[in-house]
Amino acid sequence: MKCSDYVIDFIQKQGASHVFEMIGGAIAHLLDSIHSREDVQCVSMHHEQAAAFAAEGYARINGRIGVSMATSGPGALNMLTGIGSCYFDSVPCLFITGQVNTYEYKFDKPVRQIGFQETDIVSVVKPLVKYAELVTTADKMRYCLEKAIYMAQSGRPGPVLLDIPMNIQRAEIDPDQLESFWDSEEYRSLQINEGTTCDLIQLNEVMELMAQSSRPLVLVGGGVRAGGAAEELLTFVEATGIPVVNSLMGLDALPAVHPASFGLIGSYGNRYSNLALANCDLVLILGSRLDTRQTGTRPDTFARGARKVHVDIESVELNHKVKADVALSCGVKPFLIEMNKRLEGWEKKDISAWIHNLESYQKSYPTLSPPIELGGIDPNLFMEKLSDLCKEDDIICLDVGQHQMWASQSFRLKKGQRLLNAGGMGAMGFGLPVAIGASMAEPGKRVIVIAGDGGFQVNIQELETIFHLKLPIKIVVMNNNALGMVRQFQDVYFNGRRQSTVTGYSCPNFVRIAEAYGIPAYLIDQAAGAEEVMQHVLAQDGSALVEVKLHQGTLVNPKLVVNRPIEDMSPLLDREELKQRMVIELLEESEDGVE
Repeated sequence: MKCSDYVIDFIQKQGASHVFEMIGGAIAHLLDSIHSREDVQCVSMHHEQAAAFAAEGYARINGRIGVSMATSGPGALNMLTGIGSCYFDSVPCLFITGQVNTYEYKFDKPVRQIGFQETDIVSVVKPLVKYAELVTTADKMRYCLEKAIYMAQSGRPGPVLLDIPMNIQRAEIDPDQLESFWDSEEYRSLQINEGTTCDLIQLNEVMELMAQSSRPLVLVGGGVRAGGAAEELLTFVEATGIPVVNSLMGLDALPAVHPASFGLIGSYGNRYSNLALANCDLVLILGSRLDTRQTGTRPDTFARGARKVHVDIESVELNHKVKADVALSCGVKPFLIEMNKRLEGWEKKDISAWIHNLESYQKSYPTLSPPIELGGIDPNLFMEKLSDLCKEDDIICLDVGQHQMWASQSFRLKKGQRLLNAGGMGAMGFGLPVAIGASMAEPGKRVIVIAGDGGFQVNIQELETIFHLKLPIKIVVMNNNALGMVRQFQDVYFNGRRQSTVTGYSCPNFVRIAEAYGIPAYLIDQAAGAEEVMQHVLAQDGSALVEVKLHQGTLVNPKLVVNRPIEDMSPLLDREELKQRMVIELLEESEDGVE
């Protein structure tokens, strides 16, 4: 059979029935092998970056693998941001790039290029993938594909890339004669080193710490969802009654409407969530690398009154910034499975006083950003209302910017809903294409994109993909006519000099843009009537866009500033009020903040 046909057969057997691509000569054979099939569909995007993001969205919803293809040279390079997004946020995706014929490829020759669009994408992409290889002989195709899938899905998931020259794609092969990775010594050695099981003695230590704790807390990171452990988390939380806070990537592991859920922590978290973390006496950190956006710039003050249990599949993430009392190098899922076994017959502790304290924080410090102008829109309140209108099983996709924080702070996820956030890469332009991938993974489900005016413009061309495929995607553009996240930073640290966020920046009329693509569009420019417009839009079949006009100076509040512990967010609380709210001792003030 033709090698390109074998590649598509293999992809289909992995549970990927869609390939997100942008055509180019160097992948023409591969896409031609999809053309006549009914079990695999090409999703033709309008930029390779968007195709990569769409594959990420697809993988995050189907839980198995996403596949994206691009041609050599510029096509391959355009996928890098999406590949990096998968790498940092632990998403299993297979990226396939076309390459010039092997007899045109320079290999070790000291020249820049021989073939047209020839680019050594394998060397370029290696820091952003778990595995990358140039397939130089057709009889290596099975081995490379099987290794790629194994690497993408094993351990901490992530992206892989195969670079396939055109003469390899069109080669004739005998599938029965191809060498298998599964039979190789390399596979056996990788299995031995995978190490996802938990140390049983350490689990007993965790049980002892839980028995001793009166103010326990679970911090849920992205590793819970990446490790397929959301059900095990729910079982654990309901068996123990321990309250939960989330990192940005952990937000959709437990519905926000669950009584144990107490919101988002970190630099742009809810004040009440950070107060919960600051005052706990035990924190179980599940699949979170504790980056600066979570700990603030003072990691030594992070949950300083608590014993810390840190579970992560990558041992290098343990004790990296925050010292753990118990550090378990294993997957979150096997950890929770083993812990749930130990909880059978376990008597749930009475932590009602602690829960009451957390509820008091939540009631006293709701996350609101009062509008600057009379009748203007409070974006946090808008997100609350939007979440009330959405139904169970909706998929919500966020772009990157202020709107992402407003939604992460205030959109209350219901049972069955998913929230796709961009974490480590944090790329503007993420929301729209990732929604396309999510929509293809769950046909018929309603998908809601929440974007800012800046990020929306980065991949705005994919409105055509949504229209062409008739996808039920609703788009909400929060438009403050600025690149607001950086503008807010400039206002604090650059005396309000808004270069390139306001000065030099512009955006079009999004309603007219959407209409030009054939998508119904609506404008909301004041709080009155906003709910009625959204009700109408969400009730419609098909796609729609809503532009929400905000004042240019709209802020993300609260926000953690440099050199303060996470409980001490701006706008700062009165010192006496904060002291009264703290269970542990308040840090003393210094010239630079606190010490």
